[in-house]
Amino acid sequence: MFRNLLRTLAMSVFMYSLLGTLAAQPSRIRSHADVTTRALLQGHVHPLTRVATDQGRLDPATQIRAVTLVLRPSASQQADLEQLLASQQDARSPDYHHWLTPEQYADRFGVSASDVEQIKGWLEQQGLSVGNVARARNFVSFSGTAAQIETAFNTRLDSFDLNGEVHFANVSDPAVPAAFAPVISSIRGLNDFRPKARSRMMPKYTSSRGNHYLAPDDLALIYDIKPLYDSGIDGTGQSLVVVGQTALRMTDISQFRSYFNLPANTPQVTLVPNSFDPGIRRSDLSEADLDIEISGAVARNATILYVYADNVMDALQYAIDQNMAPVLSMSYGSCEQETSSSDAQTMRSWAQQANAQGMTWFAASGDSGGADCYGTGPGSQGIGLAVDLPAGIPEVTGVGGTEFAEGSGTYWNAANGTNSSSVVSYIPEVAWNDSAQDGSPSASGGGASIFFSKPSWQAGNGVPSDGKRDVPDVAWAASADHDGVLAYYNGSLSAFGGTSAGAPSFAGIATLLNHYLVSNGLQASAGLGNINPGLYSMAKNASGVFHDIVSGNNEVTVTCSGFHQRGSTCSSAGTYGFSAAPGYDQVTGWGSVDVFNLITQWSNGSAIPSGN
Repeated sequence: MFRNLLRTLAMSVFMYSLLGTLAAQPSRIRSHADVTTRALLQGHVHPLTRVATDQGRLDPATQIRAVTLVLRPSASQQADLEQLLASQQDARSPDYHHWLTPEQYADRFGVSASDVEQIKGWLEQQGLSVGNVARARNFVSFSGTAAQIETAFNTRLDSFDLNGEVHFANVSDPAVPAAFAPVISSIRGLNDFRPKARSRMMPKYTSSRGNHYLAPDDLALIYDIKPLYDSGIDGTGQSLVVVGQTALRMTDISQFRSYFNLPANTPQVTLVPNSFDPGIRRSDLSEADLDIEISGAVARNATILYVYADNVMDALQYAIDQNMAPVLSMSYGSCEQETSSSDAQTMRSWAQQANAQGMTWFAASGDSGGADCYGTGPGSQGIGLAVDLPAGIPEVTGVGGTEFAEGSGTYWNAANGTNSSSVVSYIPEVAWNDSAQDGSPSASGGGASIFFSKPSWQAGNGVPSDGKRDVPDVAWAASADHDGVLAYYNGSLSAFGGTSAGAPSFAGIATLLNHYLVSNGLQASAGLGNINPGLYSMAKNASGVFHDIVSGNNEVTVTCSGFHQRGSTCSSAGTYGFSAAPGYDQVTGWGSVDVFNLITQWSNGSAIPSGN
């Protein structure tokens, strides 16, 4: 009875604190928009405009879709949000694992409804068409012609050629009415540079090559997922969302599940409302296939949601605003030096909202080793150490890469067994680095962020004392060469690798964790929020959870060949990267995981009060 009383009191404290913050937010726009008085929004010129060839002003009649005004919380709201995020991961707090709906988030951290109406009215006065307004009241999307956008935001849009691709982008920082400055953080969509997929694909799979490939049941045995399946933990009743920038070829998913004897499970597909439908993009279809098939192969009976738009960032924004699922997988990214500061901060605000709603976000850490920018274009050739976004965001779990190292051991049967699997046990792993074999950077992304400082939870044996957010957090098999994971793409079975294979795999693992916690009465409903504090706590307090990777590196050689960047000279030629070591390292994080031990020890090994 005493325990029930304590639980009731804790809930009462939580509800009281919540109600106290749900009063309508005060308006921060104090006057009507005056176009003669403007505030400059700095950090909005995309770094790739310094590399691409400027082809002159964009046709003024060009229709620009999916432009977004990102709205900022006040300083007191931001402080309150950061306190809430810490409390939601503190088992001693009445806020522990009490997640917000987007509407609750709006009332606590969004701008006021009247401020949103003022912004909408001003956009319409400029001749722009208002599209989506965030449920969380932290963005307003709109569309219009290039000329209308140039006039409204006092900038210029030019056309650019980047490696044969035609893009548009603003060439100067935009400006907004000064009256709106207190509530506008940034503008998205003034360029159409898209993040790149992180998957790597080998030619069509044939079993006669003599190589080993990873079927779903192989991964289940290697990483100790099978005991969970045997006990009924398979994702039933749970959901996860994958974001992309292409339509799907649904037969790829059905062929994959049929070939490996997985239960039929058709993904639920959503095109972001008011966005351009890109159709099937071959360059992105392989990523979408891999992410959906692998996440669904780990969480075999979970509902898989797929959200897409012309730009994956719009799909990401929508998935978070709609609170679509407790787990989110994203295998796209850009190196930090090729990301504007405004975009980096906007992504972090999305991640914080996702965490406050209970969403857990996994992202690939990149495939160019310690020099994430290298090989992405002529301006990247002279960039040294770099990490990938969004994996570098503290509220996102970055997934690096490993590679199997059998040595003289016997880990495979001579022939495939049931469901095309052939592995017999866990296989020792080293850091993934196939750069020499592939003739180009092919290694686990990792290093230190230039945008984000080190969060308090990022501590432990091996964590650098650099004051910066270090990447990755965990790792997974990533070599397409040794040994690639099998997935269907464009009607054929192919071997894939890259850290893109790890992000959806961990999304599936988190979905199984939600299933386990709910089905065992350890949590009332699905939702873990930012699991990074839990992972780092488990590295300290739990046993048998991580496969510590102590051999290999993610070093890549950077050259100045082909370097071109206006106003800059190449000065960073050399070898860049880090070595795997006991404990944490900037190649594989804490290593790969024993999934059964991770999940069954989670409530004891991770739910540690803050400060302990």
